[in-house]
Amino acid sequence: MDTNNVMPVGVFDSGVGGLSVLRCMRDELPSENFLYVADSGYAPYGDKQAECIEKRAFTITEFLIGEGAKAIVVACNTATAVAIAKLRSVFDTPIIGMEPGVKPAIAETQCKIVGIMATTETLKSEKFRLLVNRFCNGCTIVTQACPGLVEQVERFDLEGKKTFQLLERYVGELLDKGVDIIVLGCTHYPFLSGKIQEIAGNGVKVIDTGVAVAREVRRRLEAGRILDDRGNKGNEQFWTSGHVDNVQNIIRQLWKGDVVVKLLP
Repeated sequence: MDTNNVMPVGVFDSGVGGLSVLRCMRDELPSENFLYVADSGYAPYGDKQAECIEKRAFTITEFLIGEGAKAIVVACNTATAVAIAKLRSVFDTPIIGMEPGVKPAIAETQCKIVGIMATTETLKSEKFRLLVNRFCNGCTIVTQACPGLVEQVERFDLEGKKTFQLLERYVGELLDKGVDIIVLGCTHYPFLSGKIQEIAGNGVKVIDTGVAVAREVRRRLEAGRILDDRGNKGNEQFWTSGHVDNVQNIIRQLWKGDVVVKLLP
């Protein structure tokens, strides 16, 4: 086996939301080692200027490659929409991004009305507009910006009154427009999927794209012949630009493990 195969996969998000994608990748790729950066000192990306998001994405990608990453997963819809084209133009390393599950949602909708919950920055991006135009196929796409939700997940406030009120408002807006599918277009939102489903009811399907991204990472690693398939159990390392103790506490609860989080240099 080539030494490149045993190098880790780098993953980053504006905060802890990308852990929902990391969990899917851990299930799909049990032998891979992962490096995860929670850029919590700059969260949320959804209300930042594009220039700031690009700069953070570039800085973190450079750091992860410096730590030996053989591939980079941008586990953040906003950073993917804003920065992935530039990252790919600068770095030779395979870079995999997020994409709201518009295509599967349109394939499954019965009423031809699909709702998408995402950050403001994702929804106004050119990448998102092109995605919708490519797959809409006569369907109505109803978008719902969800300011405040990322911050609630970053605080590990998944079941509090404020979180429920925000979800009731945002999901309610989509239900009023007749959607039968809700796409979670932010990696933080799967941690709230149970509550979203509860509010939406059984007649509405909730779609997360973490599993699809994990499969795409496997495909890219196989195509580049850099998949670690030794059968060993992989490990994870964590960094953050936020308050280390706070972020470590939240990652331990979301990851359900006794992880150590280091300060991002």
